[in-house]
Amino acid sequence: MSAEHDHESGHSARWEIGFAIASGVTYTAGMIAEYALELPDVGTAFFLATYFFGGFFTIRSAVKSTLAGKFEVDFLMLVAAIGAASIGRFAEGAVLLFLFSLGHALEEFALARASKSIEALAGLAPRTALVHVGGPSTTAGEFVDRQVEDVVVGDLVLIRPNARVSSDGVVVDGRSAIDQSAVTGESMPVEKEPLDPTRTGRVADENKVFAGTVNGSGALVVQVTALAKDSTLSKVVELVASTDQAKSPTQRFLDRFQRIYVPAVIAFVLGVFLVGYFALGNPFDDAFYLAMAVLVAASPCALALATPSAVLAGVARAARAGVLVKGGAPLETLGRVTSIAFDKTGTLTWGEPRVTDTVAAPGAELDELLATTLAVEKLSDHPLAAAVAEAVAARTSTVLTASDLQSVTGRGVRALVDGDSVEIGNERLFTDAGIALDGAVAADVERLQAAGRTLMIVRRGGRFLGVIGVMDTPRREAGQVLDRLRESGMNDIVMISGDHQQVAEAVGREVGVDRALGGLLPEDKVTQVRGLSGAGQGVRRCAMVGDGVNDAPAMAQADVGIAMGAAGSAVALETADVALMSDDLGRLPFAVRLSRQTSRIIRQNLIAALGIVVFLVIVTFLGMPMGPVVFIHEGSTLIVVANALRLLRFEVGREHEGVEHETRPEREPAAA
Repeated sequence: MSAEHDHESGHSARWEIGFAIASGVTYTAGMIAEYALELPDVGTAFFLATYFFGGFFTIRSAVKSTLAGKFEVDFLMLVAAIGAASIGRFAEGAVLLFLFSLGHALEEFALARASKSIEALAGLAPRTALVHVGGPSTTAGEFVDRQVEDVVVGDLVLIRPNARVSSDGVVVDGRSAIDQSAVTGESMPVEKEPLDPTRTGRVADENKVFAGTVNGSGALVVQVTALAKDSTLSKVVELVASTDQAKSPTQRFLDRFQRIYVPAVIAFVLGVFLVGYFALGNPFDDAFYLAMAVLVAASPCALALATPSAVLAGVARAARAGVLVKGGAPLETLGRVTSIAFDKTGTLTWGEPRVTDTVAAPGAELDELLATTLAVEKLSDHPLAAAVAEAVAARTSTVLTASDLQSVTGRGVRALVDGDSVEIGNERLFTDAGIALDGAVAADVERLQAAGRTLMIVRRGGRFLGVIGVMDTPRREAGQVLDRLRESGMNDIVMISGDHQQVAEAVGREVGVDRALGGLLPEDKVTQVRGLSGAGQGVRRCAMVGDGVNDAPAMAQADVGIAMGAAGSAVALETADVALMSDDLGRLPFAVRLSRQTSRIIRQNLIAALGIVVFLVIVTFLGMPMGPVVFIHEGSTLIVVANALRLLRFEVGREHEGVEHETRPEREPAAA
C-alpha cells in the first residue's frame, strides 16, 4: 500500500467524519426549528442540508457500486431516504442519512486502528542510507547520504547506534544488538556480529539484518543484499496490504449471499408496500413509510462487516506477533486444520548438521576418506555438504581437486577427483545404480542409522572409502509445541523427511510426533500431504510446515503452507500461506489459537448481525418508527466492528504460552 494511497484514504476519512458531524448539526437545527420554534419551512431547509451532508459520501459509494453491477447497503439507504422525502417525511429521511453517515464514518475510524498496525510497517525503513564511497575498504573513503532507492546490492552502509537499519544485508564490521520485533516479532534484541568469510555454509541469523529494525549501542557496517523494493520489510508490507485478495470461505459465501440477499430485500419491500396499499387498504403514505422502514431494518450493514473486520484485525494481530498471514483464507483455514506435517531438517531440528562419525572402510585410509569428501563437498551448495566440508577441513591437510559435480536429487552427488569417479550419498544412490555395499560398510551403515545418523557413503574409483555420519540437533521446544498443537485439536502430527526411515524414527521419537516417515523424495512428500488432507475430498484439513524452498511443492499441496524463518527467505515469503518471520517454532501454536479465535469472532458477529436484522424487521411491523430502527441498525454495525477489534489484544505478551523459547545453539566442533 503506497504512502500516497494512505494519504488520500486518510484525507477522505477526515472529510467523511466532517460531513457526518455537519449532517448531525443540521439535523438537530432542523428538529429545533420545526418542533420547538414551529418554523416548518426553516426546519425543512435544515433537513435538506442534512440530506446533502449525510448523503454526499453515501451517493458516491452507491453510484460506484451500482455502476459495477452491485446493489449494496448504500443503495438501499438512499432508496429509503428518497422514499421518505417523497411522502414529505424529511425528518425521517434526514435522521436516516445522518445516522448512516455517522455510523459509516465511525466504522472506518475503528477499522483504521487495525489497518494502521499494518500500514505503520511501511514507514519503518529510513529514506536515506550512509553508503561507503571512495575506497576498497571501510578504512579508506567516506560514508555519504543517499536515498535508499539508490542503494545497490553489494554497497556497504553504516548503521549508527540507535538508528534504524536502512537495508537488508549482512554484517561485515562491528557488533551490536538489534531490535527486530517490527519484522520478526522477537521480543528481545538479537546480537549481530560480522560474517566470517572463511566459514562455509549459509549466512547465520547473527549475521543478517533487516531494513526497518532498530540498532542498539554499537555501530555496524552492513553489506547490502537486496534493493529497497525487494527488502523483507517491503515484501511484508506488499503482501499484507493485498490480504483482501485471499478471501476466507465465509467471506466468499457472504459475497454470494449478498448478491442474492439485496435484490430479495428490494422484492420483499415492494411486496410489503403492495400488500399494505392494495390488499389491506392502508393509506399510500403509511404503506410506503412502512416499506421504507422495513428496507432499513433488513439492510445487511452489520452482516457485510462481520467477516472482513475480524479478518483485518486478525491479520494485523498476527503481523504484530511476527506471523505473516496472507488474507482471510489461510487465517480461517488454519483454525480448521486437524492434521499437520512437519519437515524434519530446519523445522523440528535446527538445520545445523554436525559430523559425528567418520568410519573408514577396511583397507581404506581415513585421510583419503576425509580429503575426497572435502574436495567434492566444497563444490556443492547443499547445506549438509557445507557442514561436512567445514568439519572435515579441520582434520586433513591433503588437497585434492574435484570437478564435474552432478547432483542426484534426494540421493547424493557424483564427481571426478584426480580422474577417479566418486559417488557420495545415501544407500539409494548405490542401490539405484545396482552397486551392493561391502559387508563391513553395510554393517556400519546399519549401526549408525539405528543411532539416528544421516549417512554419506563415499566410494572412489570403484572402492568404498567409508561412511560419514551426520546428526542434526532436534529443537528442545519441538515437543512442547506439538503438545500445544494437540491441545488445539490436532489429532495427526506427522514428520516427513528425506532421511532414512531409521533416522526419521529416531528424531521422531525424540520430538514426539505421531508418525515419522523417512526416505521421501520431494514428490513423495507431496503424495503424503495429499493423503493427510483427505485426497482433496474436503473431509480433513492439513497444514505443512517447512522452509518454503525444498518443501514448496508439499506446502502448495497442503490446505495451509507454513514457512519457518521467512524473514530470511524471499521464496518462503512468496510461497507460504502463513510465514513465521523468525525461525521460532514456538509461535505456531499461537497462530493456530489466533485463527480459531478469529473464527469464533466471525461466528459471533454473524449471529448478532442476523439476529438484529430479524428483530428489527419484526418490531418494524409492530410499529417502531424509522428513527429508532436506524439507531439500532447503525449501532449493530459498531458492535460488530468493536467485537472484531478485540482480536488486536488477543494474547498480547503470551505468544509463547506453554512453550519455553529456545535460541539457536552454537555449532559444535566435529567429532572424531
